[in-house]
Amino acid sequence: MKSSIALLMLAASVVVPGIADATTEHEGIEIVVNINTANVEELDKLLLGVGPDKAQSIVAFREAHGKFSTIEDLSKVKGIGASTVEKNRARIQL
Repeated sequence: MKSSIALLMLAASVVVPGIADATTEHEGIEIVVNINTANVEELDKLLLGVGPDKAQSIVAFREAHGKFSTIEDLSKVKGIGASTVEKNRARIQL
């Protein structure tokens, strides 16, 4: 039964865009987000492990302290740890 459900979900993710996990890689598509210019929705959707609350915290931090100078500066935001920075390193642009 579980394998049938998994197979059904896999088939649906191929047919229906948006069901597939955001970590799915597609040849020729690179996900990149500029943490100095992205809005809350972009940060929420494009960064792994960052939901709407953390995305809002990133924007609020940026507005209060100015642009991020390094990717590691993102870990200064409350709720964003080194592991979140590392799993998004390839996606983050300054």
